[in-house]
Amino acid sequence: MALLITSDCINCDVCEPVCPNQAISMGPSIYQIDPQRCTECVGHFEEAQCVTVCPVACIPKDPAHVESESELLAKYQALTAATQAD
Repeated sequence: MALLITSDCINCDVCEPVCPNQAISMGPSIYQIDPQRCTECVGHFEEAQCVTVCPVACIPKDPAHVESESELLAKYQALTAATQAD
């Protein structure tokens, strides 16, 4: 399941640089997470780094993008394979 940044975001800028998949970017008014790139840090870390550093706890799981641990790992492998091919 990808993560989602809610409207509680205060634009503190701490989540974007810690994302190993470059899934976080500034949206029209708050940061947003690209569900095609978000693996909840599976393959990189034990915990989602954006969730760990967020001071207002505004990054829940996105119910619109439900994925199993194995699906997240497969996404991680596809993303890292694409990066290594570049």
